[in-house]
Amino acid sequence: MKIKYLILTIIVASFFTACGFSKVQYTDRTQLITMSPSKEMAMGLNASEGIKKENKSTLDKDKALLKRVQTIGKKIARVANQPSFKWEFHTISKNVLNAFCLPGGKVYVYTGIAKVTANDDQLATVMSHEIAHAIARHGAERVSMGQITGMGQQFLSMVVKSKAPQYESAFNTAYNYGSNLGLMLPYSRKHEMEADKIGLILMTKSGYDTRESAKFWIKMKKASGGKGKSKSDFFSTHPSDDKRIAQINEYNAKLKK
Repeated sequence: MKIKYLILTIIVASFFTACGFSKVQYTDRTQLITMSPSKEMAMGLNASEGIKKENKSTLDKDKALLKRVQTIGKKIARVANQPSFKWEFHTISKNVLNAFCLPGGKVYVYTGIAKVTANDDQLATVMSHEIAHAIARHGAERVSMGQITGMGQQFLSMVVKSKAPQYESAFNTAYNYGSNLGLMLPYSRKHEMEADKIGLILMTKSGYDTRESAKFWIKMKKASGGKGKSKSDFFSTHPSDDKRIAQINEYNAKLKK
């Protein structure tokens, strides 16, 4: 058993040696990422090609919306300072309240969420938020956190199994539950708030009115049926609507000073 501990310790040590600490652009938050930027970009490109094939019949069909998305996207891209990104801007004609930006700058906006926006400033709110996720490498960070928690579970589970094997199953259940509530969900909420903040900065730099951001999220709260209205976000990947709107107003006030 001691040999197994030693081998796993060496693996863990090698893993962390290969990890990289970096700073998030615009917020200066330190993050730990195990994935290289080139691999992240390749994953984004592969995912984008798959999305295009999957949504072939609904991709870029709304020409008026596509033009708006491309115009707004290009303005944000010019100030995003991401020379390695190969920007693309697409629409998907589905009544879905969502948009996303893949690593490398592949942006997709569903017509469903575009209908919620009252003007280009609100559409820029959506797009700058999603672009901010890619700039901050939130996807790679979440993958890295999953790898780290998985290795921690493997190591501790081995210890429990050697000392009290009858509790191994209970330990794994508790660990999964605890790491999700204590690490993964808070990180998801932190990423959302960080993307809101970076998004406002991108909007300001590209000439859009950030005062429209809170108005958009108020509309989203109504459009989603108030699903995010809970005062507590403890069990959620996203901050509550009210908390998000209040935070956006606070960020915006600081930007205007």
